[in-house]
Amino acid sequence: MSSPAPRLPHSAPRLGFLDWARGIAAVIMLQGHVFDSFTLGDQRQQSMFVLSQFIGGMPPAIFLFLTGVTLSFLMDSQERRELGAWEKLKGIAFRSRYLLLLAVLFRFQLWLFAFPNAPWTDLLKVDILNCMGLSVLLLAPLGWIGRTDRMKWSLLAGVAISVASPLVANADWIGVPELVKSHLVPTTTAFPLFPWAAFLAFGTGIGTMIRIVSTRDMGRLAQWWALVGIVLVFGSQYLSGLPYSLYAKSEFWVDSPWLVLIKLGLALLLLSIAYLWNTHVSVGWSWVRQLGTTSLLIYWVHTELVYGRWLYELRGHLNMAQTAMLALTVILAMLGLSVLVTNWAAIRGWVAQRGIDFAPTPTEGD
Repeated sequence: MSSPAPRLPHSAPRLGFLDWARGIAAVIMLQGHVFDSFTLGDQRQQSMFVLSQFIGGMPPAIFLFLTGVTLSFLMDSQERRELGAWEKLKGIAFRSRYLLLLAVLFRFQLWLFAFPNAPWTDLLKVDILNCMGLSVLLLAPLGWIGRTDRMKWSLLAGVAISVASPLVANADWIGVPELVKSHLVPTTTAFPLFPWAAFLAFGTGIGTMIRIVSTRDMGRLAQWWALVGIVLVFGSQYLSGLPYSLYAKSEFWVDSPWLVLIKLGLALLLLSIAYLWNTHVSVGWSWVRQLGTTSLLIYWVHTELVYGRWLYELRGHLNMAQTAMLALTVILAMLGLSVLVTNWAAIRGWVAQRGIDFAPTPTEGD
């Protein structure tokens, strides 16, 4: 009798291909925001700008999707430790609280640095971190069920959120507080639960798959991701163009389930490429993977750099070539920051060996 195939080690270090996928999303995000912030108005119709902004719409979906993957890992860990229902809920709620706290601090920092030019209502804007925190809490009950059922219900939850989005968008919200509405109703200017929480739900299902399959079968699973991704992208694009609809009204770029499925397909394609690339090609240090390990820090810092006061004089004043050079500069700067942060302890040790100490020297009388 042959021995069972080994499964992915649950206590292993970070899965490199997930960081690589996150790093690709970070690169796309950085270039998209730089082009959005600094390109001259009369050059925003050029194909290079249009392409930049088109692919620039993918990173939020990828980040939410990968957050769902890591949420499934937490749920799997809780299951293996045989925690009770209450303990599982507390663990997931703690992660949700962490994300929501980051969201509050992020909005406050941006508002404070822009004061007095930013209105106080900017503090209430629903950022992707808000969506992550609330989505994690919304999906917490999935931690109470076993792996197979969790995978199934996560994917169904993603479909349900996607299908409900046009209904939520066209519901009567008169009398509902704006703060509640902004967290639920689809829009192009924020990250409400509909439809964005669908990506986190889908990610939870895919992450559960990763924990179910054996190490030997991961390559085959990656191939299935690619196949399903291609079908979702082209199938959804075709179906979205049909002159028939289940909805009285639905805007493709705001609340369409087909757009959600197209982005899901692209996320699955990226995940497949990430696994195959990191398994068979890039097995050493990778600058893309490096960016992925500090994607939250990069998101925070670059937002202030690109949209804050630091480069204000350049905003909306660069041509295509200049903007492209600035985008490359920002990407390299964020990579440098990432390397610095992840190797800070080693850098301090290296400097200390040469007789330089970062800590201030106490003076007499201290």
